[in-house]
Amino acid sequence: MLLKQGEKIAFCGVLCALSAVFVVGAGLFPTMTYALPAIAGVLLVAAVMELGKKWAFFSYVVVGLLSLLLGTDKEAACFFCLFFGYYPTLKSLLDPLRSRVIQWLLKLLVFNAAAVLLYLIAVYLLGLPQESFSVAGIRGEWLLLLAGNAVFILYDRAIGGVAVFYWSRLHPVVARIFRK
Repeated sequence: MLLKQGEKIAFCGVLCALSAVFVVGAGLFPTMTYALPAIAGVLLVAAVMELGKKWAFFSYVVVGLLSLLLGTDKEAACFFCLFFGYYPTLKSLLDPLRSRVIQWLLKLLVFNAAAVLLYLIAVYLLGLPQESFSVAGIRGEWLLLLAGNAVFILYDRAIGGVAVFYWSRLHPVVARIFRK
């Protein structure tokens, strides 16, 4: 769909505002520290599909800055900035690769690097005690990382499903709005 510059900015602004509300909302709902940044990232699928990767990346930067500046839950903002915000754009770059093995190796490499970086930031920068990662006195960082990989695979599949749903159901509506 060919949009004028003003329409692109307006569409991007609405997506950024919605995404920022979700990330900042994690401060109101502390149990949603992981889920709300993930939802905010999924919203950027529309930017990738309607406007392209450049605009989606711009949206990620804007939402990341807003969430760091306005959000009270810095852990949620870090989750968005270090993984959930750019992943829909990265996925659109990796999915066309012919080799599924290389696709998944790259995706898992990016996720695990982000997860380790988030752990280090949480413990050494945000001051989260390392004991919070233990269960019954047993340190569980590696178990958490393993469980995180399983959830990441589900998240990747969910983004693919959202993209299909968006293109089949919501894209025609957006196209009609901008054609008028």
